[in-house]
Amino acid sequence: MGAGIIGLSLARELRKRNRSVLVVERGEPGHEASRAAAGMLVASGNETPDELKDLAAASAQMYPEFAHELEDESGVSVDLRSEGTILLANQNHKPSNSSSNALTQAELATLEPNLLAPPSTEAVLLDERSVDPRALVEATLKAYKHRDVEIASGALVVSIDVERSRVAGVTTAQTRYFSPIVVNCAGAWAGQVSPYNIPTRPVKGQMLAVALPTRTFLHHVVRSPEVYLVPRSNGRLLVGATVEEAGFDKRTDAATIHRLHHAALTLVPGLEEARILEDWAGLRPGTPDGLPILGATSTQGYFVAAGHFRDGILLAPVTARLMGQAISGEKSALDISRFSPQRFLAEAAS
Repeated sequence: MGAGIIGLSLARELRKRNRSVLVVERGEPGHEASRAAAGMLVASGNETPDELKDLAAASAQMYPEFAHELEDESGVSVDLRSEGTILLANQNHKPSNSSSNALTQAELATLEPNLLAPPSTEAVLLDERSVDPRALVEATLKAYKHRDVEIASGALVVSIDVERSRVAGVTTAQTRYFSPIVVNCAGAWAGQVSPYNIPTRPVKGQMLAVALPTRTFLHHVVRSPEVYLVPRSNGRLLVGATVEEAGFDKRTDAATIHRLHHAALTLVPGLEEARILEDWAGLRPGTPDGLPILGATSTQGYFVAAGHFRDGILLAPVTARLMGQAISGEKSALDISRFSPQRFLAEAAS
């Protein structure tokens, strides 16, 4: 249930295990948080909770093979870039990463001559990748034809059907689908379906994209306290992003987009004449403790893989692998007990 990158990747993993899979999606596949994401594969540092770092590191390591398989099956480039990230910090936002990768002003100017960082800024070069989430979704959907995965779009699930304490399928606004296994991958909407109140919530993020003067104008992802910049190989530059508690409101705000644009121009003045291509907002699936919800519920056959917040793109490969193992009754390659739905469902029951 849910055709974001988490649901799509898990469906593909289950097909590789010879399972018959139907993906049921309330809207258009891949058009919510996955399409809105920037695609930075940040697996360490202050942005990643300590409890999540093993999972994040494992998924980052899986990404080259994951991307290669998708490109091979679909013929679509996912634009997996390995140039790295330049992290800019000030006195109030110090990087937690090792200072061994710290850059002098001269080194920074050599790496990114169009980047104008204040002299007091500390710059660190990080070994991180980025990917184009829109291309990733496109590749996954085209790979589905190779894997014979079925998708029911525009199918709003209204309930998880349970018979004799085990799952029996789902009921949508139009019909009913029977299945002995159901996986809730509905992101920010995961908690809107009975029988459990899965505590995910929408966390809004506004972004924009501009056209770079040349495709080599900016090589690295740049992250600062005010803004992050993510270059694409096709000449687009993503500028983001806000973190807002605004419910399911996906409207953009002109003043907010202007602020992000101004922050980008402060770092890269050469973008002053760059054309703004589009702006948008996405709804990240947050949870009360900031960690994803992964694993089995107390109802036999009903699983949850949701609540990945800002890490859905990064965690897609490892989530698919670990949930595939859990659903198949295999021993997990990593301990995911701390992410169990039971940590919330037990509280709700009490």
